[in-house]
Amino acid sequence: MVNRMQFYIDGAWVDPVVKKSTPVVNPATEEAMYEVALGSKADVDKAVAAAKRAFETFSQTTREERVALLEKIIEAYKARMKDIGASVSDEMGAPLPMAERLQAGAGLGHLTATLDVLKSYPFDEKHNQAVITKEPIGVVGMITPWNWPLNQIACKVAPAIAAGCTMILKPSEFTPTSALIFAEVLHEAGVPKGVFNLVNGLGPEVGVAMSEHPDIDMVSFTGSTRAGIDVAKRAANTVKRVSQELGGKSPNVILEGADYVKAVTGGVAHMFNNSGQSCNAPSRMIVPQGAMKEIAAIAKAQADKTKAGDPRADGTVIGPVVNRGQWDKIQGLIQKGIDEGATLVAGGPGLPEGVNKGFYVRPTIFADVTENMTIAREEIFGPVLVIMGAKDESDALRIANDTPYGLAGYVSADTIESARKFGRRIRAGNVNLQGAPNDRTAPFGGYKQSGNGREWGKAGLEDFLEIKAIAGYDAA
Repeated sequence: MVNRMQFYIDGAWVDPVVKKSTPVVNPATEEAMYEVALGSKADVDKAVAAAKRAFETFSQTTREERVALLEKIIEAYKARMKDIGASVSDEMGAPLPMAERLQAGAGLGHLTATLDVLKSYPFDEKHNQAVITKEPIGVVGMITPWNWPLNQIACKVAPAIAAGCTMILKPSEFTPTSALIFAEVLHEAGVPKGVFNLVNGLGPEVGVAMSEHPDIDMVSFTGSTRAGIDVAKRAANTVKRVSQELGGKSPNVILEGADYVKAVTGGVAHMFNNSGQSCNAPSRMIVPQGAMKEIAAIAKAQADKTKAGDPRADGTVIGPVVNRGQWDKIQGLIQKGIDEGATLVAGGPGLPEGVNKGFYVRPTIFADVTENMTIAREEIFGPVLVIMGAKDESDALRIANDTPYGLAGYVSADTIESARKFGRRIRAGNVNLQGAPNDRTAPFGGYKQSGNGREWGKAGLEDFLEIKAIAGYDAA
């Protein structure tokens, strides 16, 4: 039984300093399921003190000790995957099979990928007369979002443990249960007390306290660009490292000569995955202007197959979006697209047919979208795709890069050589060619206002390390 009214601090479940809670609402029913405790600066102080104490010893553990610890975490995690999937489905609306396979599975993937990196990572390297050694940065504050909760928790916690850091996690108040189960997993695996701490709470209280805390050496943040800017400003006074993975408005460029059916159907399906609630979603489909009608028809056919419905029902492709605030924002942007003259190809405002409650959004596609339209500029974070026409490849590249974001890019072309050439010119941290999925061992992160730092694989481990040069190491 998950205890949602306590925090995990210094290896034990403890009551908040001040009792305060908020309801967790099921987005499929709009009904409150239970309450979750909200923390304060005093709770953060307790967690940071525990992490600071634990760092003195955990930072000195050997690679072999941390390998053994990650192996135990992985085994304990595997036993709880169904519990994690069910909680994600209930709290953020992902269809249950998807929540168990992809949402919970992403957490397992990052744990195993980090273990593989740790086994052979060169923490010490000889450089002329010096040794370059890489050491844990210290106490890390982690602030994670609701849209891929275990993906973001695991891709921070696993490399932090591998590096020898200690940490305080503030998960989203919209999806607290999967994080609490994760804390139970770490406890069962024997993570030393104080190494991992969890404090639930709101950004303006717990998030702010973590960003400003003088004894936190680094903040790893995933969320909106607006919130990321606030974290960075507050962290600046203590000159702590800030690693951010923020918003996106990623281009999906389909060049002339590409297999339109394959590229468009794949692009639409990817955009609608997780109800469009992914920071790297391919939300701007940029296509040859002369093929706009053909491509819009292919996209509509795929949208019409995308069933929005009960996350626990058979045949559901996408569930609701996470809460009323997100639903209202998405509805406003859909209406804005209509008002500004985009061609509505599929979906539109309101609830899907046959649905009378829940935060469901109709899978929506706009064609003939121009660069000055709001839906072409703003991150919608819902199942809404915009299709934009380009005069030629040069124009497509200009449109692709004409955004303050730079998290991801997607390219489909007639040959892999053409896709490679175009993809290298997209200003983004991740580019996927010809429908290829992300590689979990490769770096993940953004350019421009999509953030800084990198997660996943070797780069993810290095984000939690400091570099020290020791000259004269071999001197007599």
